[in-house]
Amino acid sequence: MKGLVYRGPRDVRVEDVPDAKIDWPTDVLVRITSTNICGSDLHMYEGRTDLEPGMVIGHENLGQVIEVGSAVKRIKKGDWVCMPFNVACGYCRNCERGYTGFCLSMNPDPKTAGAAYGYAGMGPYRGGQAELLTVPYGDFNCLRLHDDAEEKETDYAMLSDIWPTGWHATELAGVKPGETVVVFGCGPVGLMAAYSAILKGAAQVYSVDRHPDRLRLAKSIGAIPIDDSRDDAVEAVMELTHGLGADRGCECVGWQAHDPQGHEHPNMTLNKLFNSVRATGGLGVVGVFTQDPKSPDPLLKEGEIALEYPVYFEKGLSMGSGQADVKRYNRYLRDLIHDDRAAPSFLVSHELPLEQAPDAYKHFDARDNGWTKVVLHPGAEAKRKPRARRAGFAAAGEESEAVATPS
Repeated sequence: MKGLVYRGPRDVRVEDVPDAKIDWPTDVLVRITSTNICGSDLHMYEGRTDLEPGMVIGHENLGQVIEVGSAVKRIKKGDWVCMPFNVACGYCRNCERGYTGFCLSMNPDPKTAGAAYGYAGMGPYRGGQAELLTVPYGDFNCLRLHDDAEEKETDYAMLSDIWPTGWHATELAGVKPGETVVVFGCGPVGLMAAYSAILKGAAQVYSVDRHPDRLRLAKSIGAIPIDDSRDDAVEAVMELTHGLGADRGCECVGWQAHDPQGHEHPNMTLNKLFNSVRATGGLGVVGVFTQDPKSPDPLLKEGEIALEYPVYFEKGLSMGSGQADVKRYNRYLRDLIHDDRAAPSFLVSHELPLEQAPDAYKHFDARDNGWTKVVLHPGAEAKRKPRARRAGFAAAGEESEAVATPS
């Protein structure tokens, strides 16, 4: 089969790799039809992580089941499924409590909780930027889609990671209807956090970034864009909230945050978040933070970050962090898509065949104008870009036909 293989920093290649197959009776084999390039893939692409060359990458995967193991009972051949990026067992202490992003049994490194497809430090599982994907514990890890899966495939593909992760940011922050929310970052996850806050009924959402194409998308869904290359983001939020600060804040950038001049500051967005959220407010941090020996920051080389903790303490802020437990949310978000209450594919800029993945990585990594989200289609020609929709919100009074939900 064809797969996208990591060969080194900024070197990914579509190569012939051994076919994915059923290895255990609980496995499911999926023919991948949509697989997304994620912002966190860029950490590996840039050589900022310890990914071994030869790994097939890709953790945002959707497709059709072509084979099931003898112990699989729920998922059937022919089902359309979307896989959480988390590879989870379903039976360990954390999985039983809903923390599937921190599964205790699927990562062979006993010091690391959590596993994922095609990702550095997250176990040996090959990624889905390939024609086939083996899904361990398929009954647990496959989300079965509705019968409109092909029609809304690009929307459903957002369920593997970025929309649940954006939703997770708002959950960690404790967003409630009527509140104000500031989101740092208008990459795919930041846009999904803003979108989620709006869906939850936030009164105002402020999206901070400096890329015009991303700020336009934030504005298109009803967020208030703040260009931090022109205005101080903290001052802008304080002015918009009459000096109080936002009720909640989401960090969707991570350790490779840059200032407008292009200098990297791993503590930048967290400290700005502390200063732009009101006293006793809540923070949700889903941007990736990790020790980085290649960081220009001497502290981060040792796995540390300089935070304005006195501000955090004096304001009595609360912060939740960590990768999303996708299975907590994906079933509910799926049904919002099915019932035409949400269309998260609004941020997709390119749909391309897998063969064009190396070039797509170059454009996405460079943050080239218009490259906001890329969906790859293994074994197929590029699909037509989805028709523009009104940010996925059903019009007032619009009715949708009730259809039975797949289990």
